[in-house]
Amino acid sequence: MIDLFNVENKIVLITGSTRGLGLSLAKGFSDAGATVIINGRKQSEVDSVVKHIQDHGGQAYGAAFDVTKAEDIEESIQNIEKEVGPISVLINNAGIHRRNPLEELSLEDWQTVLDVNLTSAFNVSKLVFPYMKKREKGKIINITSLNAEKARPNIANYSAAKGGLKMLTKSMATEWGPYNIQTNAIGPGYFKTDMTEKLVNDHNFNNWVKSEVPLQRWGVPEELIGTAIYLASDASNYVNGHTVYVDGGWQASL
Repeated sequence: MIDLFNVENKIVLITGSTRGLGLSLAKGFSDAGATVIINGRKQSEVDSVVKHIQDHGGQAYGAAFDVTKAEDIEESIQNIEKEVGPISVLINNAGIHRRNPLEELSLEDWQTVLDVNLTSAFNVSKLVFPYMKKREKGKIINITSLNAEKARPNIANYSAAKGGLKMLTKSMATEWGPYNIQTNAIGPGYFKTDMTEKLVNDHNFNNWVKSEVPLQRWGVPEELIGTAIYLASDASNYVNGHTVYVDGGWQASL
C-alpha cells in the first residue's frame, strides 16, 4: 500500500523553487527519491540550490527561466524533456506580493502580481501539457492560497490572482482529465517564509494569526511536503480539480 505514495524516479518541475515554499518542496521531493528541476530567474540562485541538493545525495537539475516569458519557458521545457527526461509532475509555485490598499494599488503592481501568480501557471502548464498528453499521464499541482477564499486589506491583487488560480485548476482538471492528467491545488494558510517575515515580526499581526488558527501557530514550509507528495503520487489518481487547504484549521472555524 505504501507504494501508492512512491515518487521515486518521477521528474518534478517546481517553479519558483530557489527559496520559500518552493525550496522546501524541492528538498522534500528530493528526499523522497524524485528528481527535481529547480527554477528561478537568476542562474546563480538556481545553481546554488541544485548544488545543495546534489551535495546531500539528491538528483537535481536547473532550469533558469522567467515564468512570465512564454518563449523562455518553451525552450526550457524542451531541454528538460530532451536532456533530463519526461516531466512527471509540474508544481506551479512561483509567486510574489505587492501590498497596497486597493485605492492606491497601481496598475503595474496589479498586473505584475497577476502575471507571476496566475498567468505563469497558464504559461508553464500549457507548454508542459503536450508532453503529458502524449504519454497520457501527468500531475499538475498549483500552489494557491488561503487568500483565494478569504480577503484581507492590502492584498487585492494577490487574492484575485490566487482566486483565479483556484478556478484555473478546476478548468485544467476538466479539460485535461480525459488525458489522464490530474490537476489539483494546495492552498497554504499563513506559513513562515522569507515573503512573510515582516508579518511574522509584526507583533500585532503575529498575535492575530495565532488567534485565528485553531492550531495557534504559523505553519512551517516542511508541512506542505506530505500533501504535495500525495497529490504527485498514484495515491491521488482519482483526485482531480480540488484545492487542499493546509491552513491549520483556519477555514474550519468562525
